[in-house]
Amino acid sequence: MKLAESILTRNPCYTAGRKITVKGLMLHSVGCPQPKASVFINSWNSPSHDSSCVHGFIDGNDGTVYQTLPWNHRGWHCGSGNKGSGNNTHIGVEMCEPACIKYTAGSNFTCSDTATAKAVAKRTYEAAVELFAMLCKKYSLNPLADGVVISHREGHSQGIASNHGDPEHLWTQLGMGYTMDGFRRAVKEAMGGASSGTDGYTKIMGNATATAEQMKAYLKAKNPGVAQSVLGMVPLYLSEGKAEGVRGDIAFAQSCLETGNFTFSGSAVTLSQNNFCGMGVASNGMKGNSFDTPQLGIRAQVQHLKAYASTDALKNACIDPRFKYVTRGCAEYVEWLGQKENPDGKGWAAGAGYGEKILAILKGILGTAGGASKPAPAETEAWYRVRKSWADASSQKGAFKSLENAKKCADKNPGHSVFDVNGVNIYTPKTASFSPYLVRVSIPDLNIRKGPGTDHANTGKYTGIGTFTIVEEADGKGASKWGLLKSYQGGRNGWVSLDYAKRV
Repeated sequence: MKLAESILTRNPCYTAGRKITVKGLMLHSVGCPQPKASVFINSWNSPSHDSSCVHGFIDGNDGTVYQTLPWNHRGWHCGSGNKGSGNNTHIGVEMCEPACIKYTAGSNFTCSDTATAKAVAKRTYEAAVELFAMLCKKYSLNPLADGVVISHREGHSQGIASNHGDPEHLWTQLGMGYTMDGFRRAVKEAMGGASSGTDGYTKIMGNATATAEQMKAYLKAKNPGVAQSVLGMVPLYLSEGKAEGVRGDIAFAQSCLETGNFTFSGSAVTLSQNNFCGMGVASNGMKGNSFDTPQLGIRAQVQHLKAYASTDALKNACIDPRFKYVTRGCAEYVEWLGQKENPDGKGWAAGAGYGEKILAILKGILGTAGGASKPAPAETEAWYRVRKSWADASSQKGAFKSLENAKKCADKNPGHSVFDVNGVNIYTPKTASFSPYLVRVSIPDLNIRKGPGTDHANTGKYTGIGTFTIVEEADGKGASKWGLLKSYQGGRNGWVSLDYAKRV
């Protein structure tokens, strides 16, 4: 990290000389298409600029961090009055934004050069991680503790900042896959804390953390009737993973997700296919690939994960029939296996939160008996997340170690609930209600299903092109969100993917 001092000595926040006891750090982005930190520094260094002041800017062109206030001075970066009380406790840092975006309404923008925009966002993100790690060390702060490292958006949900959506709005609309949870983990790692990935994410390549005994125990708990033959092949995940340098426990967790813990309920494949990851099921109704033995099926899965996670050559002969279709190294982290979270949209699965679902299963595995006595990695800590739905990660208002704090956040944000680390809704405010709304469908062949998910049968009917009323939403396989059509409200048996419908 390159750190340069450029104190705003003429800004009223500096000349006032008010000091704070630093209790946390707040991350912002500037909210306009300007990558040059110098533009803001020159404009804000004036006695007349009494509307805002931050402790630092991160330049979008080269990642230089410019310190603009002494760290313990009171800034004005997150609002005024009670809604801006974070000014009294938090250091505020702004990340500059790409020049190739154009704001259209609120936090929405268009982008004329996605590659350049992503490069700027990545550059400022990485510099922010280093800066926040330094500041956490300086002030003895734990970045994983409640309310310590937060975004402006999270500050608003906690009642200490004005109503802004930064910086998550930038990351989300550019498809960067960055989240504040990941940012906090990255800061922790940069401080020397435990984490499995250099960006705070979980690397697919590496040594397994879970033991075969833990994996078996988890499977038996989730599927008491699991066949002995299935339990017998569990060690193969570790041996095949080790052969290719892939974490076998991650491959196993993925298989648990894809097969319903080897019940194959709702799965597109069967046990006899020796296909435990849905390989080759690119659309509804496809049978998928088959392999002669369980070991070969697991080997193909491991090789497919390696195709996503690494550019290294395979150690064993390639038996993955879809290896050649993968852009090598496009998903280094588990979190990026979902196409919606992958920075380049090239993940394994189309459904939202795919990687997080795998990690939730891995956490459950690591929590069973039979493993080593060493603690679980930091990323498996139990955070309570406040979202509209578990699948809708972009709606997240905050992540909390304290359940009570999470409930308070949900109470303040209508339509939001509290979800545990496994995605289970554990609290919904009594005041929360669903208001029907209209959507526009622009394709003629949008399937109507009997339930919310591609694992539910088609009704044999299509919506056609037109406007329709949605009376209920639900999570389900194959889409980020499913909506119940008003005409099917009585039997609740007419659901459509809202990924193909635009709200009007």
